[in-house]
Amino acid sequence: MMPDTATERRALADRLQEAGLLTHPTWRAAVEAVPRELFLQPGVFLPTDGEHWRPVTALGTDPKEWTKIAYRDESLVTQLDGHLTADQAAEPVPGVPTSSSTTPVTVIDMIEALDIEDGHTVLEIGTGTGYSTALMCHRLGEDNVTTIEVDPGVAARADAALEAAGYSTWTVTGDGLLGHPRRAPYDHVIATCAVRRIPHTWVRQTKPGGTILTTLAPGSWAYGTGLAKVAVNDDGTAEGRIIGESSFMQARSQAAVPLAGDLSARIAYADSEREAKVAPTLLEEWMPAFLAQLATPGAQLVRAARGDGTRQLYVFDTGRESFAEFTENGSGWAVRQGGPVALWDDIEHALTAWQAAGRPDISTVRLRVTPSSHICWIDDQPALRWEHQLL
Repeated sequence: MMPDTATERRALADRLQEAGLLTHPTWRAAVEAVPRELFLQPGVFLPTDGEHWRPVTALGTDPKEWTKIAYRDESLVTQLDGHLTADQAAEPVPGVPTSSSTTPVTVIDMIEALDIEDGHTVLEIGTGTGYSTALMCHRLGEDNVTTIEVDPGVAARADAALEAAGYSTWTVTGDGLLGHPRRAPYDHVIATCAVRRIPHTWVRQTKPGGTILTTLAPGSWAYGTGLAKVAVNDDGTAEGRIIGESSFMQARSQAAVPLAGDLSARIAYADSEREAKVAPTLLEEWMPAFLAQLATPGAQLVRAARGDGTRQLYVFDTGRESFAEFTENGSGWAVRQGGPVALWDDIEHALTAWQAAGRPDISTVRLRVTPSSHICWIDDQPALRWEHQLL
């Protein structure tokens, strides 16, 4: 029998409140009421050496230890490689996380940013474990929350956990990028995955004056992404800004396929070679990475090393058959570029304009969504404006 976790839930609420969250008493009540451990079945994967994950199951772990794990202030991986759960592994395994229970700090921070009021309806994109769904059900009532999950197995586990917690809400299995028009319009849309652009389907399914909150990853990087908050207008557009840094797994249909094969074949034919005006290592910082994705949405940053240990970096855009290769030398970095698009020229232009503007942070980025385009810009800087057409 699992122990009662009321003490742990109150302690979690205390920590969140001390962190400046849980400003509304109804959200504190939700945190104190919803047992996080119910939403971690059948278990989690804990990191070991950086390459492997140790499976920990609820049934195979001492109840006190399982409770400690469940109330850690961190995200807990619940699925690897799109199918593997902790009960299917007996020892540490390699893999890529494809579903997780997000740290409660992030969950509450996002939920409070929606400015939810009594009677509002919410569409959640990415049910995941169902924990955030349960919090919203407690606050709004289960009939006012609709949640959609693309992975049938993840959806089934979340639905079972929600039922066990006492919430028979509207759970849907499907492509969250399409929303759920059957129950539209909603007062708010919140996404627990990263998207390259805010789908206009979400705008159409949100009431004028309503809010859309999602992590914006203009490319497909795991970092250099921002939490976008936009308000829907009467004319079918939406406008807002990036309110802070945010990191979520990419929406399944938008996740980039990792590069494979011989990298030397991809960089065999260069059209130009020169000294880089900006060090490519700048892309390892959050805001420059965000700008690089705005400038070249299809690009991927790849790190490698020569046999002598010399560090190398690459930017590849496989869709446009273009590349930039960087080699460190005594005075800085040399860049070779090839393909129809000079990738580094575009990225470098954005980075130098950003530096000239005083290196503004990600919260200065504004965005506008129309039926035909997705526009991002910073202040009145014409060199820091990007418009991408919606397909």
